[in-house]
Amino acid sequence: MKVCVFFGTGYEEIEALTVVDLLRRQGIDTEMVSITGEETVTGSHNIKVSMDSLLEDIDFSKVDMIVLPGGGEGTKNLEACKPLMEQVDAFAREGKALGAICAAPSILGHRGILNGKKAIAYPGFEGQLEGAVVTYEPAVRDGNIITGRGMGCSIDFGLAIIEYLADSRASAAMAEKIVYKQ
Repeated sequence: MKVCVFFGTGYEEIEALTVVDLLRRQGIDTEMVSITGEETVTGSHNIKVSMDSLLEDIDFSKVDMIVLPGGGEGTKNLEACKPLMEQVDAFAREGKALGAICAAPSILGHRGILNGKKAIAYPGFEGQLEGAVVTYEPAVRDGNIITGRGMGCSIDFGLAIIEYLADSRASAAMAEKIVYKQ
């Protein structure tokens, strides 16, 4: 099982790194991938993080899930990255897993990926979840699509990904391990 979390300049640090942390704790191969061509990417609060790899080096045939963290500028940069968007579209066509949190679910809405699916986004972005059945849960899964509401929901989002990739027992065990009350 391999997950790639994609980082563009202005990503929301907690949303991105919480997912990476939880999945790695679970033993899921999780790679931090820069879309900038640089090995270090700066987040929305000027926190610089070293990446594991660059977008151009990823073999998507070996990736099981794409995760898109939010952040206003970060989301815009992810959506403007044509090679990444081509992969997001391919994953959607193939029924492979996609995760997005905060503003980033808007990308899935703009691409028609959320049609008829339950989804959530940061307050004010719900209108950009084109075709979705908007819910107001911290994190929601509908089939192969997992969306999260915002930074404060990052743990719920990460646990929902663990539940999808492993099972509900693994997610509950992780919540207990990190002393998280759902």
